[in-house]
Amino acid sequence: MENQTIQNLSDEELVILSRKDQNNFSYIINRYKLKFFHYVRRISGVNDDDAEDLVQDIFIKIYLNINDFDETQKFSSWAYAIARNLVISNYRKRKVRPENYKINLDDDLMQNIASEINIEKEFDQLALKDYVVQVMTQMPEKYREVLILKYFEEKNYQEISDIIKKPIGTVGSMINKAKKELTKSLDKKYD
Repeated sequence: MENQTIQNLSDEELVILSRKDQNNFSYIINRYKLKFFHYVRRISGVNDDDAEDLVQDIFIKIYLNINDFDETQKFSSWAYAIARNLVISNYRKRKVRPENYKINLDDDLMQNIASEINIEKEFDQLALKDYVVQVMTQMPEKYREVLILKYFEEKNYQEISDIIKKPIGTVGSMINKAKKELTKSLDKKYD
């Protein structure tokens, strides 16, 4: 199959090809390596080297369990659930030697969050970005995680539900609570 044709295949079709020929797994890696790198950095706050190590572990785990993937599900949700579980395991291991947690926001993602929570005031973008990072860093992990999945990873409620293994209604409630907490903090800061 031509390289161009393979790149146009769905994730689920790539899984089927990877099961037939392990060399096709490289297409899954190429499609997801940058996404997972950013996700790991955002959700865990680890440095780039540790994030790369975690991403490598994620792909190993996906590869070893690819035969367990159910093609009737969405591959990205299944893969992100694996990524999330490895990040949690890594966090537990690192808990005995905690490091500073850091969230990385680029300007487009900052705009996405700001427009979603209806910030109508004009703020200095750099100050706003720094403050949002500060507030998100102090949020309970469950709220920070759903905000990252929704606005950074651009996952819908069903995908988030599949990833964090919570009912879709709970996901919606968590996102609303997280947005309210963020809005309340910003209103205090800029009133």
